Amino acid sequence: MRAPAKPNSPQQEARVQRILRAAARQGAGNGLERVQMQEVAKESGVAIATLYRYFPSKMHLFTAVMQAQIDRIQAYASPPACGDDPVEAVTRLLLEATRQMLGSPLLAHAMMVSNNAAIHATEAEAGQTSASFTQLLLDTAGREKPGDRDIQLARLVEQAWYGVLTAALNQRTPHEQVVDDLRVTCQLLLADWSTT
Repeated sequence: MRAPAKPNSPQQEARVQRILRAAARQGAGNGLERVQMQEVAKESGVAIATLYRYFPSKMHLFTAVMQAQIDRIQAYASPPACGDDPVEAVTRLLLEATRQMLGSPLLAHAMMVSNNAAIHATEAEAGQTSASFTQLLLDTAGREKPGDRDIQLARLVEQAWYGVLTAALNQRTPHEQVVDDLRVTCQLLLADWSTT
């Protein structure tokens, strides 16, 4: 499978953003299995060949939707304020990300399944998504010059969050347990970052 094209003009970037928004709406309403690439192309106002140029498969498409979701979260995330505990800042970020994902479970499932499948089909995109989320956690904790241990801890928190979210989406974990599990995860794994 060929590598996806990258937008190289404002018009192309706007087209890609329309595609991602349409895919998110389709994924939220229909789930991954029922999303049709033709319908995404139609809703976003592009030719099907244009859609496949940027996203050669549904896995590419929903991995990109997940990256766009991380970018949106990053836009409102900020490092801890003076005196704010970095562990609490990361916990709040994860709780908000979880709230958003569980607010649209079909879309969350589509993104997560695609990102998992992308590890084999589109390793670069899946790796970028994981690296972006790890960096988001580091930024939120105010780790301006993270060492290898900081990166490892952030990566482990991301993986734990992914597992907690998967259990919640599969309706095995009630909301209160999700919140508690995420708090305990951050407290245990990020104890070295705590200022309290």
